Amino acid sequence: MDRPITTLFMIMSLDGKISTGASDDLDVDRDFQKIAGLKEGLHQYYEIEQTTDLWSFNTGRVQKKMGVNEMLLTEKTPVSFVLLDNTHLTEHGIRYFCAKSNEFVLITSNKNHPAYKVSESNLHIIFQEELSLKDALRELKKSYGCERLTVQSGGTVNGLFLREKLFDYVDVVVAPVLVGGKDTSTLIDGSSITNVDDLEKLGVLQLEKCETLENSYIRLRYKVIS
Repeated sequence: MDRPITTLFMIMSLDGKISTGASDDLDVDRDFQKIAGLKEGLHQYYEIEQTTDLWSFNTGRVQKKMGVNEMLLTEKTPVSFVLLDNTHLTEHGIRYFCAKSNEFVLITSNKNHPAYKVSESNLHIIFQEELSLKDALRELKKSYGCERLTVQSGGTVNGLFLREKLFDYVDVVVAPVLVGGKDTSTLIDGSSITNVDDLEKLGVLQLEKCETLENSYIRLRYKVIS
């Protein structure tokens, strides 16, 4: 394979929501820990997260929601981060990830991205006039030795991975909650299938593991077979 083996790893509600509402002010990481019936079992997701791949893919939008543009610089971790971003990360946000990452790769179509002002030995920029996740993944493996990649991005980017057949595994922790709301982001957003000829773009899965966790949480792991 000329690209990394990819695993979509996320926490979602029983109805497939990866946010608590249709606003960037709402976020599972911040909100679930405040809610009785959810906060008690949330630690299990973070414990599983610590066992995922040493290369992690995310987006600037998600990281901005997490507050990285204002966070104090952190100690280096063994994880290498890959971020897709055009406008959400500031120069400070870039420096935060340089400090945190083993290797930090930014994928962008913005020639004026603040990352170009940062000079760090572990910062690498993949510039694309038009986004091609397939080409970016190939570059990650060829140039930076990324063999396995955990994807934890938003629903729209997850949708791009799905439609381009770039997921190999799906590993989700399901929280015991119903969020609702047609505008609230789900595990897979993006373009909807509108005709029968596009049914080949569906992700067909084979269950590998179903684990009952504490406090009514469950973990489901699938292999993508087509």
